[in-house]
Amino acid sequence: MPCPYCAAPTMTEMARRTTLGYRMFRCRACRRTCNERTGTPFNHLQVPTDIAVLVVLWRLQYKLSLRNVAEMFLTRGFTFTHETVREWEERFAPLLTARLKARRRGKTGRKWHVDETYVKVAGRWHYLYRAIDSEGNLVETMLSTTRDMEAAKRFFACALQTVGQAPEKVTTDGHDSYPRAVRETLGPDVRHRTSRYMNNRIEQDHRGIKQRSYPMRGFGSFDAAARFCPAHDELRDHCRPRTRFNEAVSLADQRRLFGGALGRGVRAAPGCLTTPATGLPQPTAACRTTAV
Repeated sequence: MPCPYCAAPTMTEMARRTTLGYRMFRCRACRRTCNERTGTPFNHLQVPTDIAVLVVLWRLQYKLSLRNVAEMFLTRGFTFTHETVREWEERFAPLLTARLKARRRGKTGRKWHVDETYVKVAGRWHYLYRAIDSEGNLVETMLSTTRDMEAAKRFFACALQTVGQAPEKVTTDGHDSYPRAVRETLGPDVRHRTSRYMNNRIEQDHRGIKQRSYPMRGFGSFDAAARFCPAHDELRDHCRPRTRFNEAVSLADQRRLFGGALGRGVRAAPGCLTTPATGLPQPTAACRTTAV
């Protein structure tokens, strides 16, 4: 690995490790020491990287408050406050969103269903633009304070940037902003359909983010909502066991696919044991920490 300070390739591994078990290195060029997490967003964390990532995943995926997540990890031997959970979500949720968007680039279908739903932010209703393809796979999510032409154009531009290809057909409701936005942003060759019944697919898909945000009683700020909603949708789509509508997936396959989806991003941290039943890291004496 190159030196995170001077980018020199002359790195030598040291015999000692950090308190959490991460390897340490010394640069022969600048004489500075570093560890595996130096220069990454996970540097200076007082818990293993895997634990911080798992906290964010559970916070996004399940109907848990900040205090619920902190209490659940307290039983595992990791002590941190609910404000730490909020800070980790703010820092790492955008990284998760960007990584999952990059994984599904070019894999979305050519028939899109677009609609917007309401999300309460600081006591006021905002518009969450969402799009899925004909098989229910996520296309894009964007929060907006307005429901007009400019918001629709921004949404379609973000969708094009995410998936990397224009659709053949777009189905929306009867809002006046969509025809021109589709024509000017996606191209004149894209067929635009307007039907409330044909768009029941995306209407039903809104239930995911609506059910997740309901226990939160809305969001405190626009930035928090714009960060949380796309991250939740990306993780929900990543853990979705079906690749097309009405696909029959057995319970055993659902467990295997779900374990593989989350297990690839969470590995056992250095200095931690792993439980055979769950594969999640268990804290050893070196991993336990006090309040963060």
